[in-house]
Amino acid sequence: MALQFEAFYAGGLAPGWNLLVQGHSDSGEDKFEINFLSEAGDIVFHIKPRFSSASIVANTFQGGRWGQEEVSTVFPLVLGEPFEMEVSSDAEHFHVHAQEHKVLQFAHRHRPLAAITRVQVLSDHRLAQVELVRRGLSWGEGGY
Repeated sequence: MALQFEAFYAGGLAPGWNLLVQGHSDSGEDKFEINFLSEAGDIVFHIKPRFSSASIVANTFQGGRWGQEEVSTVFPLVLGEPFEMEVSSDAEHFHVHAQEHKVLQFAHRHRPLAAITRVQVLSDHRLAQVELVRRGLSWGEGGY
């Protein structure tokens, strides 16, 4: 998968930020994921839509191993059509919406939240826009 978007924020990304990804699901392959990484390089939140099983999977990769996978079968994405995914955080959970439907709530497994300093979007699908916003500030430009 190709890295389509990466943002770094030394002050930490959670809570109070929002990530919006808009694109087009070109193929039936599961080639789209969002990763939030700690300063140490752990994936503290990984989310991946799986078109092949009509599910959305979330997990963490910390200390060199994957945690317990959480799966949502609420899957409003349609192959070959534009999609929109939004990830936000509060003090206790990540919240994931797709096509304006809440699809997943994932409890934070990594503390402190301020250690979440990077976000990556990897995709072989066409992405129209990626926007990361926190407290009224915006990183990145449209057109990703």
